[in-house]
Amino acid sequence: MSLGDSQNNGDSTHPDDGGYGGTGQTRTRYHDQGNGGVYGGARRTKSSRGTVTAVGVVVLLIAAIAFANRGGDDSSKSTSSSTAGSGSNSDSDSAGQPDTAPTAASGEQPVTTKAAAIPSGFAHNRQGVQSAAANYAVSLGSTGMFRKDSRDKLVDTLFTPEAAAKLKTPLDKAYSASLLARLGLDANANAPEGSTFVSRVTPVGTKTVAYGGATATVDVWYVGLSGIAGENSTSPVTSSWSTWTYDMRWSGNDWKIVSYSAKDGPNPVPGDDRAATSAEISKAIDEYGGFTYAR
Repeated sequence: MSLGDSQNNGDSTHPDDGGYGGTGQTRTRYHDQGNGGVYGGARRTKSSRGTVTAVGVVVLLIAAIAFANRGGDDSSKSTSSSTAGSGSNSDSDSAGQPDTAPTAASGEQPVTTKAAAIPSGFAHNRQGVQSAAANYAVSLGSTGMFRKDSRDKLVDTLFTPEAAAKLKTPLDKAYSASLLARLGLDANANAPEGSTFVSRVTPVGTKTVAYGGATATVDVWYVGLSGIAGENSTSPVTSSWSTWTYDMRWSGNDWKIVSYSAKDGPNPVPGDDRAATSAEISKAIDEYGGFTYAR
């Protein structure tokens, strides 16, 4: 599905895609990502092997997370539900603040620090939790999730300690050697020689579903790129649209994920743009780094 500037996890051919995704300090607002698709100039189709494998990864990941959080603490959801019922799920932080469009910029700097090469230290408010969710989505959609060492660091950094402890074993099973092989990767998540493994997430917008001060539920709508860019690739890089829903908790002076789920779409109508060649995709992945996303 999926997105880094600092590290290269699993692909020596492109340092900007393999890390924890989106850690560059470039200031940005939500934007559209380039199109993916089959190579050689053909128009994009929805039925490609790349799309099938990408969906397979997401299904396994969601299943692992659901299993890990089964029987867990539902206090955050209860708090969020009661907050939503009280009408506090507006995107404004105070009664005196004028209403704005859901994707309007807050004007606040997102963060000034990092933890494990991931933006950290988000504000303890609605703007902060939305910025955190957007940046965490980038990391969870990166190639770093496909290697155990970097995956464990990501989970420890992004999730509450309780959730992280539950997730690691199911995620190890989800990102198994057999899955990597089906994606065309070796056991260390490396693409074949001369190819580039691509897994990036670009948030398009965020929405606070519920906010209770210490807990929050946030939706992140994003476009993901996944596949292997290479002349002989059977899993070309394709794009897909999804929405992740995060249950967040204020923990250790920052926002952390308690649990999350995903659903398809909303999907825009595909355009008739010419699909890039594998060489063009590889070059773009090498040259274009990620962002630190702000609300």
